[in-house]
Amino acid sequence: MVMAVKHLDEYRNSNAVKRFADAIGHFVRHPWNLMEICGGQTHTILKYGLDELLPRNVTLIHGPGCPVCVTDSELIDRAQVIAEQPGVILCSFGDMLRVPGTRRDLLSVRAAGADIRTVYSPLDAVAIAGSNPNKQIVFFAVGFETTAPAVAIAVKQARDRNVENFSILSAHVLVPPALELILLSPHNRVNGVIAAGHVCTVMGWREYEPIAARYHIPIVVTGFEPLDLMQGIHMCLQQLEQGRAEVENQYARSVRPEGNIPAQALMREVFKVVPRKWRGIGEIPASGLGLSDAYRAFDAELRFAHLKQLTPPSSPPQAGGESAQLEAGTENICIAGLVLQGARKPSDCPAFGSQCIPEHPLGAPMVSSEGACAAYFRYRRERGDREK
Repeated sequence: MVMAVKHLDEYRNSNAVKRFADAIGHFVRHPWNLMEICGGQTHTILKYGLDELLPRNVTLIHGPGCPVCVTDSELIDRAQVIAEQPGVILCSFGDMLRVPGTRRDLLSVRAAGADIRTVYSPLDAVAIAGSNPNKQIVFFAVGFETTAPAVAIAVKQARDRNVENFSILSAHVLVPPALELILLSPHNRVNGVIAAGHVCTVMGWREYEPIAARYHIPIVVTGFEPLDLMQGIHMCLQQLEQGRAEVENQYARSVRPEGNIPAQALMREVFKVVPRKWRGIGEIPASGLGLSDAYRAFDAELRFAHLKQLTPPSSPPQAGGESAQLEAGTENICIAGLVLQGARKPSDCPAFGSQCIPEHPLGAPMVSSEGACAAYFRYRRERGDREK
């Protein structure tokens, strides 16, 4: 079974993956650019060299598929200011601790004495709040639609149990508005889209149908195994060669057209759609989730509104670069903004692998375990850059 194979050569030589790759080489006649949305998909592609199995006229573009990477530096700064207050415990997923804000990251704030804890679930933060009734517990809520239902459950549980010392700082972002922004760009070169299976497991794939029709672009929902992705690429390229622009679902074992209805209902109850700033991109209308009016008592933005003046002013995204936490003299080197927009690849950056490494990152995509720059550093650099 292909999914049980562990080594690159075995994946490459496995009948199923190779059959799809060979078929692509036989029927593709035109140059096409496909964008995979999720950072987890990017890591699979690079880890197993799937892009190297494709013909040279097929290029894979990496989208803004890492919610940690696109969290705006202003929100990170705000989390730092809140964490520094007496009697506050800030809880976060581990990746967020190393993502730079305007001047520093949460890890350095913790090293200076703030009580910042890594948790694996937002429910862990609710439990910490119950065990520390005299402290304010803030959960830094980051993620696409995939993690939003779990955060909604945590907020609802806190309300039902009268855990009044719990709140969330929401940085949730939504995929479709960001995809539309990329497709609307005058510099857009995306011909087809590989959509994220875990997001569509929650939201379904119906919301992508208007996008496919409006921009005449095929969208294929896939999973994260090498076979999932190669089959999804095959399906997307077939549509392009045949002149079709539809939504197809390769990940049928998990994704249904309507998605997870109870999870969506919970999200609608607890959250409302709001504008959101995306790091390296700027503000995108209706691209984020904030707490609804019924749950505003658990909104850390409101609870700590008096600290807003302590948050450093954010800078607008620079053309092609990060706007925050760059070393002196590197402001024009980091191209993380263009990487997040799919306009450039990490290997195009002059700082990649030299001034910018995971232990000393200049941009967020090198920090997160799902970031494109981290994927290139971990997998492509080790085998030598064989970019087409």
